[in-house]
Amino acid sequence: MSHVTCIEDLRRLARKRVPRMFYDYVDGGSWTESTYRANECDLQRLEFRQRVACDITHRSLDSTMAGQSVSMPVAIAPTGLTGMQYADGEILAAQAAKRAGIPFTLSTMSICSIEAVANATGHHPFWFQLYVTRDRRFSEDLIERARAARCSALMVTMDLQVFGQRHKDRKNGLSVPPRLTPKHLLDLACKPRWCLGMLGTRHRQFGNIVGHARGVDDIRSLVAWTQEQFDPTLSWADVEWIKQRWGGPLIVKGIQHPDDAHLAVESGADAVVVSNHGGRQLDGAASSITTLPEIVEAVGATTEIHFDSGIRSGQDALRALALGARGVYIGRAMLYGLGALGEAGVTRALDIIRDELDLSMAFCGRTDVQAVDRDILRPLLRPVAGTW
Repeated sequence: MSHVTCIEDLRRLARKRVPRMFYDYVDGGSWTESTYRANECDLQRLEFRQRVACDITHRSLDSTMAGQSVSMPVAIAPTGLTGMQYADGEILAAQAAKRAGIPFTLSTMSICSIEAVANATGHHPFWFQLYVTRDRRFSEDLIERARAARCSALMVTMDLQVFGQRHKDRKNGLSVPPRLTPKHLLDLACKPRWCLGMLGTRHRQFGNIVGHARGVDDIRSLVAWTQEQFDPTLSWADVEWIKQRWGGPLIVKGIQHPDDAHLAVESGADAVVVSNHGGRQLDGAASSITTLPEIVEAVGATTEIHFDSGIRSGQDALRALALGARGVYIGRAMLYGLGALGEAGVTRALDIIRDELDLSMAFCGRTDVQAVDRDILRPLLRPVAGTW
């Protein structure tokens, strides 16, 4: 694996090995993809201040996220269809995260179920991401299943009441769940490694839904259920209800406005995730990194701030930490590793992020990641609104 030295190497390899409709599902945003691109570009615009003649012999990336000790302030983000990037994808990613000493977050829209991931990891605590459905009884059942699986935190995603218009998915004919056409079958024929993996697993449907949601017993009923269950009436009262029902650490994801950050805290959030869903929802919205400072200013003294959307390196992670995030999430970077090399690829992605974070912190003259602050960054010559 010596030829894989950065996340971009994993992305290129994943593109060769993952069927196009599933690769494009990961590597794309909504509408013109301007927000998707801005997430990466605006992070890279932030320049470091290098320091010299500092004793950087002993360095630590140890930290905490949502009250949990972590080996570095990085968590694996919840991502749908992970098990379609590579067979048993959620299980493999959870196992890699366990060995790395960081949190893994399982999506409601995962292929492997809560129970399958728990059993495969020896009931090692992981986090569960909840999409609130119109069927509140099903949402309640998901919370109880997460509790039974010993999940140590619950994440509520707030920015998917409706789906963003994703042109790549439409052109590829990707549906939820996926339906194969002759074009797709031809593509699959060129991906024998992927096909062999899928033939060897029983995890090919949405494991948290099929056999659990009322009336969902097969592909046809799942299609109808998925189309009607995302709830446009989702409100902060629902977050309060979830907090009361769950009782444990609650993370609210999808925050882009200071007022929403305040409302999340008032509703019981123990942490909020500054996120624009990786540029997959509202195109034309600000990049996550440009909104991070104002969210930190609004609620950073009262709750924990996490960050996602655009992290492709340890340097990106360091930039977000410098602007006030307690921890960051990687989604696409993990999925590129998974699609490229399975569990070994996820491990490689995490090692790359860790090494880049550690070395960049050292170049900035810091030895403790928890002491990183804005002083390691140079002010922008042309400030982005809300950044400084």
